[in-house]
Amino acid sequence: MKMSSIKQYMEFVKPYKWKILWTILIGILKFGIPLLIPLILKYVIDDIIGHNGWNTNEKLSHLFWIMGGSFFIFLVLRPPIEYIRQYLAQWVGNKILYDIRDKLFGHLQNLSLRYYASTKTGEIISRVINDVEQTKNFVMTGLMNVWLDLITILIAIGIMLTMDIWLTIVAIILFPLFGFSIKFFFSRLRELTRQRSQALAEVQGHLHERVQGVPVTRSFALEDYEQEQFNVRNKSFLNKALEHTTWNAKTFAVTNTITDLAPLLVITFAGYQVITDNLTLGTMVAFVGYLERVYSPLRRLINSSTILIQSIASIDRVFELMNEPYEIVDKPNAIKAGRLNGAIDFENVSFKYAEEDSEVLKGINLRVKQGETIAFVGMSGGGKSTLISLIPRLYDVTDGAIKIDGIDLRDFVARSLRDNIGMVLQDNILFSDSVAENIRMGNPNATDEEVIQAAKAANAHDFIQELPEGYATLVGERGVKLSGGQKQRIAIARVFLKNPPILIFDEATSALDLESEHMIQEAVEKLASDRTTFIVAHRLATITHADRIVVIENGKITEIGSHSELMEKKGSYYDLYQVQHLND
Repeated sequence: MKMSSIKQYMEFVKPYKWKILWTILIGILKFGIPLLIPLILKYVIDDIIGHNGWNTNEKLSHLFWIMGGSFFIFLVLRPPIEYIRQYLAQWVGNKILYDIRDKLFGHLQNLSLRYYASTKTGEIISRVINDVEQTKNFVMTGLMNVWLDLITILIAIGIMLTMDIWLTIVAIILFPLFGFSIKFFFSRLRELTRQRSQALAEVQGHLHERVQGVPVTRSFALEDYEQEQFNVRNKSFLNKALEHTTWNAKTFAVTNTITDLAPLLVITFAGYQVITDNLTLGTMVAFVGYLERVYSPLRRLINSSTILIQSIASIDRVFELMNEPYEIVDKPNAIKAGRLNGAIDFENVSFKYAEEDSEVLKGINLRVKQGETIAFVGMSGGGKSTLISLIPRLYDVTDGAIKIDGIDLRDFVARSLRDNIGMVLQDNILFSDSVAENIRMGNPNATDEEVIQAAKAANAHDFIQELPEGYATLVGERGVKLSGGQKQRIAIARVFLKNPPILIFDEATSALDLESEHMIQEAVEKLASDRTTFIVAHRLATITHADRIVVIENGKITEIGSHSELMEKKGSYYDLYQVQHLND
């Protein structure tokens, strides 16, 4: 058991420790009250029915008094105790899950893009939903029920000792064998539980990815192939689940056999004692009743052990995710950026995605003035998109520095830096919310009028008005109900609403038809006015207006100049332009 993850989990439990203690105390009452039943039975048999000095009416009178008191306890006192105990236990468990999911979501928002590039979305969701839900059992079972069952067993054994010491020893003589069998079986069960959880996460990860890719599956008629791929993962989960079930079944077969043998031993010994007049019949009946009170919680402890094993495996997986390190971390003395001017210097910037990888960018030097429009062009894979992703610190430079207004990016609080940057990408993510709420991502506090003004500036207002419910129209998951050009204009509208001093457009018009491209180009030029703007473009005709065009090849700057200067130079840019012009 990884104590580190348990200790971390206990940090979430700590704020509710007094409520947990109250739950246990109330639970002792809840489980303690039924322990009266064997004593009541003993009293009725030995002291009422077996009383030779009372007549029938006296016996009935005593019976009604003792049973009247018992009915009062079980009908009036026990139900509210049961209710309060259940409510408190569920309240604490759910509050802890709420806190963990809240912390996890905040953590997920700060993880690097590299992590998301190498981890399936479905697997992350599985940990946040399924595994966190499983950890609730650690609180409900491990911190509450296990203690209650143990206390119930101890109270029952204590009562049994007051009745007959030797009979009690016979009753608990199999406890060591019971403990050994649990230790033997459950060490293996924990590992099998973890493997099963991982296999389930892989099924969910694959399923999430394939559900998103249904259009591809359909267009390539891959249904049969995808069914086979899913079956491989589903079969893997089945095998892990069956292996877990087999071991679990063995565990219950052995432990339940032990708990079934104990009453037989007690009945044999107690029967002998009654026959030889060393024990009253009432004591024997009460003892058999208490055996159920001892071995019933003991069986629950077996179940609890299985549940605990599963919850601990889930705790390990939850905190494995929660302990995933951040790549972009603010310095202890990081400064909060106000509204920046937007003068940006790239000073000998180099970058690689991982230690073992080769450099994607090599010694980039570029000085950009405030309000200047810079276009990056070049063949795919040259490093253009990587370079602009360094500006909002989606990644940090490997060598060199990027400075804004003379200050290194890494000296700013990352979030305050990003407040100054607006990005429009080739594939902008829209959330399955209304058009208005998607635009409002640029400024969550914007008024409806400001949202409409931003949409007008982005040439989006007219098509939004034609949607079934206008600005209240839901766009569907990832904006599937809108065309590429419409999605881009909404993405530009939210940048208008954000009103940042620095703009980044990464292939913002490359996948659009000419009409959409013209409308977006118009919106981009309006937005770029008086702002420092970076444009990564595939279609060179869309960036001829840029103040300077930077050609990047194999991670290096090979040419810089205006469109006319680079055309005169007749280098790489000229060749690219000629090829595109001929194709057009």
